[in-house]
Amino acid sequence: MNIIIITGASSGIGKEFARQTDAHFNCIDEFWLVARSQDRLQQLAGTLRHRTRIFAMDITRTDSLDLLEDTALRYNAAVRMLINCAGYGIMGNFCEQDAELASGMIQVNCRALTDLTHRMIPYMRWGSRIIQMASSAAFLPQPGFAVYAATKAYVLSFSRALGEELRNAGIYVTSVCPGPVDTPFFDIAEATGSTLAVKKYTMVDAERVVSLALRDSYRKRTMSVCSLPIKAFRILSKALPHSVVLHVMEQMKKKGL
Repeated sequence: MNIIIITGASSGIGKEFARQTDAHFNCIDEFWLVARSQDRLQQLAGTLRHRTRIFAMDITRTDSLDLLEDTALRYNAAVRMLINCAGYGIMGNFCEQDAELASGMIQVNCRALTDLTHRMIPYMRWGSRIIQMASSAAFLPQPGFAVYAATKAYVLSFSRALGEELRNAGIYVTSVCPGPVDTPFFDIAEATGSTLAVKKYTMVDAERVVSLALRDSYRKRTMSVCSLPIKAFRILSKALPHSVVLHVMEQMKKKGL
């Protein structure tokens, strides 16, 4: 049985991945949709043409991942695509953040992603794909977004190394590194802080990010970066010392830019 697994599927980018893969992938037997909200997963499943299996669970729990792995084994699943979208970010100074929320970012964005990826690789075949949601925040440290940026730097580094390890097995890994995306993400992230105002001008919609990510995955690209401003930001973060970029960002923040 050929399957696609999507975590964080109940909203935002994960939900958009479900919509677009449902429309374009015809050789898939089931979509496995993973998120905490049973109701929203059921609503999404009702809009898809493929048969779906819902996993309403917290992927930071080992027993949740055990259930996913056991189900894959029971149905002799071939994971044709694993799309890890589950995650969240909290803005604000680290010392002022709730410690549980800060460590939770590491649990969801890093540990759960790593554990699920490790468990699902044995069920992949030649030509399978892994898509990992990183962020342009992975390109350099982000004061006021310190833990989130660090988790996404981990995702980017891990995914690029993993892609090299799996290349000879015909399994391809793509890290998706968008800038701000018009999703409910900022409803949570900005509850305790705010981002640079200029970032809002680089915001793109989830449909565009997902469409490019799927094309880049098909082309076996290791990274998918959406929009010219974010591509320029990546080049800048590689060309200049991070201390210089961080100083400029701090001055922009002070001026309300």
